[in-house]
Amino acid sequence: SIVRPERPEYSRQLVRYFMLIDLHSHTWPRSHDSVLNPDDLIVRAKAAGLDAIAFSEHDTVWAQADIDELRAKHDFLVLAGVEISTDDGHILTFGIDKYVFGMHRARELASYVEKAEGVMIAAHPYRRQMPWFSRNEEEYEAALQKARNNPAYEFVQGLEEVNGRGSDKENEFSRRLCELMDMPGTGGTDSHAISDIGKCATYFEREIRDERELIAEVKAGRFYAVDLRSGEPIASRQHVHPK
Repeated sequence: SIVRPERPEYSRQLVRYFMLIDLHSHTWPRSHDSVLNPDDLIVRAKAAGLDAIAFSEHDTVWAQADIDELRAKHDFLVLAGVEISTDDGHILTFGIDKYVFGMHRARELASYVEKAEGVMIAAHPYRRQMPWFSRNEEEYEAALQKARNNPAYEFVQGLEEVNGRGSDKENEFSRRLCELMDMPGTGGTDSHAISDIGKCATYFEREIRDERELIAEVKAGRFYAVDLRSGEPIASRQHVHPK
């Protein structure tokens, strides 16, 4: 079962709300590699103690009317996002309402997102960047430095620090990358099956009721990743400051 994390010391007198949101999930048929029915995912997310979940299908954006229908049906906050496949890795994006050819180039994607007043978060940054074998710390540090210079990261507001399908070793690389870049980290299960749900999430300091409020909180940096299996916040929460 999920253990809700303790609030950071600074926040106990400053904020009234906090929310646990899974920012990364996939449903069938909009994501061809998922076996999750949207309704089943929401039921499971509610049972797991989450406050909201984001549908971030591969290069496919949910229609807002369909999202609104699911919210009303389940009395649960569902958020519309999209996971864009770019030449420099996958990017979780909130704010855009459609996929446009050319978004596989991070700079073009960023242009569309900026016009939509949205946000971008680098998904599972360990992929294609973490060394499976390194002979010493210097080699590992070199890989982190190389990842730091990923062209897409010029445009993101955060990195996915904890991915529910990533191993401890993979997520540790993401954590250290967040630390190196002084970049806030999110948590998302990357759910493709029912067993994925509830492993991790993103802790938000303020109440979120829709995509625009989510975007505002991401831009403000009032969030951090949390491991829901232990209830432990991730070390890089030190980069989050109340505003």
